[in-house]
Amino acid sequence: MKFFRRHLWAVLYSVLLAAFTVYISLDTFVISRVYAEAPQADTSYENAEAEESGEAEGTSGESDSSSGRKKHKKKSGVSEEEETETVADSSYNDGGISITLTEYREYDTAIYVADIVLSSAEYLKTAFAQNAYGRNVTAITSEIAEDAGAILAINGDYYGARQQGYVIRNGVLYRDTAASDQEDLVIYDDGTFGIISEEESAAQALLEDGAVQVLSFGPALVVDGAISVSEGDEVGKAKASNPRTAIGVIDDLHYVFVVSDGRTEESEGLSLSELAEFMEGLDVQTAYNLDGGGSSTLYFNGEVINQPTTNGKKIGERSVSDIVCIGY
Repeated sequence: MKFFRRHLWAVLYSVLLAAFTVYISLDTFVISRVYAEAPQADTSYENAEAEESGEAEGTSGESDSSSGRKKHKKKSGVSEEEETETVADSSYNDGGISITLTEYREYDTAIYVADIVLSSAEYLKTAFAQNAYGRNVTAITSEIAEDAGAILAINGDYYGARQQGYVIRNGVLYRDTAASDQEDLVIYDDGTFGIISEEESAAQALLEDGAVQVLSFGPALVVDGAISVSEGDEVGKAKASNPRTAIGVIDDLHYVFVVSDGRTEESEGLSLSELAEFMEGLDVQTAYNLDGGGSSTLYFNGEVINQPTTNGKKIGERSVSDIVCIGY
């Protein structure tokens, strides 16, 4: 009894410390906190012409034979005759938005490319999980895309996994806390891309300069048409080969969404330098790396196109905080 009384405060302190540690862990990784509701978007992507006809017209990808195969630019370690194939039900065209989906096989990996041509920059958007900005507010990519009425979507930068890094979405500034050595992708209201350093550019100034989206992950893969990463570059302590997600711009209102599989027997995955080389081969002027690994997901016309996986043992989408999407 004397021993217990003597050490009572130490026991109580240990219990309180353990409880506080558990709470901090739950608050950081589990407990959802909504800080702001995102403006509601129009979830209908059928234009007036489509409504009158009852369906939107489809377009097929440019091919070099009747099989619908296309040849990609030769890369290091890749044969000159590397082939690709157009994915089934792979195109969408309603006059305002044109999308062609193609699957490549390079670096022992399945890589999916959505080639996108828009009549207006406003059709390139982002969306939050549960239509809300906050901490630990997540949903799978396909669910966020469906809620947003997106035709095409990829996972975004998973802003919710970090407490720093700019968050500007659809013209609204949600977070202006800069992260050190952070390279962002800025999408401006005219649809052009820019790469900035958060330490050198204030979030409010970016907004005033016409930034509509700011994605804070990286790094930049291609800048001014040239590869901007080296073979040794990686995200944090990530393994060299992983599922990847990237976005690039080829020309005015002409974009590509790129997602690769990885961590499976069928697909090894890509390093950052391999992803950059692949993007350069698509003739992009600017390309940017988004959240990868288990987050990497490509959604098109109501379907998940790739094979998302966190550990390679189970195929399934990981819940994320946000997406980049195409829609009205």
